[in-house]
Amino acid sequence: MAYASSNPSNGTAGVGRPMVQALFVASCLLSVVSWYTTFEGMRLYLSVWFSVLASLGIQSALVLVAWLIGFSSSLKHAGRRPLLIGVYIVTAIVSIAFSYSSLYAWFSARERPASIERKLYDALQDSAGQTGKALTAAIGEQQKHVLALEEMTEAEKTHGLISRAEDADPYLADIRAAVAREARTYAENYKEGAGAGVRYSAFDRYTKLAQQSLGDMQRSQTELASFVSNTKPLDSTAQQLEAYRKVYTNVPWNEMEQTLHSGQLLKPPLPVYSDFVDRTVSGQEDLLVAFEELFVAPTPRHVFALLLAAFIDLVVFLLAFATGPYFFGAAEQRWISAGAALEGLDRQIFTRDFLRKLAPGPRGMARVEAAALTPGEQQLCLLLAAKGLAVVMEEDGRRYYMLDQSIHEQLLESLASQEFPLRAASVA
Repeated sequence: MAYASSNPSNGTAGVGRPMVQALFVASCLLSVVSWYTTFEGMRLYLSVWFSVLASLGIQSALVLVAWLIGFSSSLKHAGRRPLLIGVYIVTAIVSIAFSYSSLYAWFSARERPASIERKLYDALQDSAGQTGKALTAAIGEQQKHVLALEEMTEAEKTHGLISRAEDADPYLADIRAAVAREARTYAENYKEGAGAGVRYSAFDRYTKLAQQSLGDMQRSQTELASFVSNTKPLDSTAQQLEAYRKVYTNVPWNEMEQTLHSGQLLKPPLPVYSDFVDRTVSGQEDLLVAFEELFVAPTPRHVFALLLAAFIDLVVFLLAFATGPYFFGAAEQRWISAGAALEGLDRQIFTRDFLRKLAPGPRGMARVEAAALTPGEQQLCLLLAAKGLAVVMEEDGRRYYMLDQSIHEQLLESLASQEFPLRAASVA
C-alpha cells in the first residue's frame, strides 16, 4: 500500500508552488529555445512559413504530451499512456534531428571556415616547403654551372678546343655539344682555336643564359620566402590560394628540371579551391553535410550539437512532466474535492469533518466506521479501497475502512494552511 503523491500538500504550497511555477516558466523558455532550433533546422530545407507552422506543431505536441503523461494516471489504465509515449518519442526524434542540424550549422558557420583555413594553410605550407627544397637544390646546382661556364668561356678564349672535351655533368655536356654543333654550321669560315671566335661567343651566351636562369630561381625563392612569412593561418581561403598561385606560377620549373638533370621534376601539388570551400552553397547542403559527417566521421562538434539538441528536449519533457500535475492537483485531491461537492461543502471543511470521524485501529492505523460516513465520504472511501489506498475490514459486526498512512498524512497536511471557508466555519 505504499503511495507517493505527485502533488505537494497545501502545507508546503507556500514554498512549493512558487518553485513549481518557476520551473514551469523554465520549461516554457526551454520550449521556445527548442522551437527556435527546430525552426532553424527546418528552414534549411523548407520554406519559412512551412518551417514556422511545422516547428510550432512539433513543439506544442512535445510539451502537451509531456503534461498529459505526467498529469493523468488514468491514461495508464486506459492503455493510452504507451501511445502517448510513442507519439512523444517520434515527435522528439524529429525535433532533435532538425535542432541538431540547426546547431551544427550554427557552430560550423563560426568554426568550420577557421578550421578549413588552417587546413589550407597547412597544405600550402607543405607545398611551399617542397617547392623551396627543389629551388634550393636547383640554385645550388645552377651556381656550379655558372661558375663552370665562366671558366669554360675564358678557357675557350685562351686555349680553344673546349667544346671537344667531355663533361661528367649532363647539363654542361649538353652545352659543349650544342656549341660544337653550332660551330660546325659555319664550316671552314671560322676555324677552331684560341681567341674570341664563334665557340667563345656561344659559351659566353650560354653563360649569360645560365646566370639569367639562376636569377629567376633566386627571385622565386625570395617570393616563396615572403609568402611563407606573410601568410597567416586565418587568412581567407581565396586570399591564401591567390597569393600562393602567383608564387607557384612564377617558379621556373623547366629551368629547374634542366638544371637538376634528374629526369622529370615532380612538382608539389597546387591545392584546389573546391577542396577548401569555407561554407556550403545552400541550406539543404548544410542539412545533408550535418548528417553525413555525423554518421561517417563524427567529431566532437557533431556529438556536442546532437547532445545539446537532445538535452533541451529531454529537460523540456522532464519539467513539463513534473510541473504539469501541480496545476491540476493530484488524483487524490480531486477525489476529495468531488466528495466535498457531493455534500455541498468546501474541500477543507469536508476534510475536517471526515478526519473527526477517524479513530485508531489495529497497530495504530487510522480507520473510520462505514455507518458514520456521509454519501460524499462514502464515495471517497469506496474509491480509495478500489485503488488499494484503503482496506475494508469487519470487527464486531461493524464495517470499517482502514486508510493507508500516506492518505491520512495527506488529509492532515491539507488543513495545515487554513483557507477562508474553514476559518469562517471555525469562528461560527
